[in-house]
Amino acid sequence: MARLAVGDPAPSFTLSDHQGRSVSTASLRGQRYVLYFYPQDDTPGCTVEACGFNDELAHYRDLGVVVVGVSPDDARSHQNFRAKYSLDLTLLSDPTTTTMAAYGAYGDKILYGKHVTGVIRSTFVIGPTGLIEHLWYGPRTKGHAQRVRAAIEG
Repeated sequence: MARLAVGDPAPSFTLSDHQGRSVSTASLRGQRYVLYFYPQDDTPGCTVEACGFNDELAHYRDLGVVVVGVSPDDARSHQNFRAKYSLDLTLLSDPTTTTMAAYGAYGDKILYGKHVTGVIRSTFVIGPTGLIEHLWYGPRTKGHAQRVRAAIEG
């Protein structure tokens, strides 16, 4: 699994959002955005993370930053997750995990003491020119959205 570094170009992607609309690196270019990868909708850690980003969304918008979450879940799952927790985030589906793998967010990891292959919780701040400005692999979910915002604010 290739891990990315600050200064690397963000790998290109085109994925569908929770409403079936196409979102791509090309459509996001020119603005700063947070791209966070998470294992599964409506699971404890993923819910803490999504709700954290949602709670900080007004601050991100004030900074001109878009927040986008990505998991292997389908649009219906994303719609249910958004409705259950009143999320206003854009959630993208990566059912083949190809985009996740390109970001180093899919591969071997240790889960409850066992070696497994799956989604590696990861977050990237991508600048207007498409370069990675900040990144986190395996962050703790509680307080993560605030730490990401603090990094963006410098």
